Amino acid sequence: MVDLSGRPFAHCGLGFRRETIGDTSTESLTHFFHSLASALRAAVHIDLIRGENDHHKAEAAFKALALALRAAVARDGSGAAPSTKGTLS
Repeated sequence: MVDLSGRPFAHCGLGFRRETIGDTSTESLTHFFHSLASALRAAVHIDLIRGENDHHKAEAAFKALALALRAAVARDGSGAAPSTKGTLS
């Protein structure tokens, strides 16, 4: 989930089992998501539901983030920024 709210926050529940994927520290991947959320001033939540291979978990996280970002910036034709503010009860 990505919310371009201006309030940076990141939650990354990836459940990596190893310390590295190739030459990359899994800690660095989580740090990337936190840094991106901060730079975008966005709330980013990444929760991996299942998976065995850390490489595939990382791929899934990046692809899911890309799809969520695409949805967050998509134009709907109204001219207004997409928002649920004031509509949730």
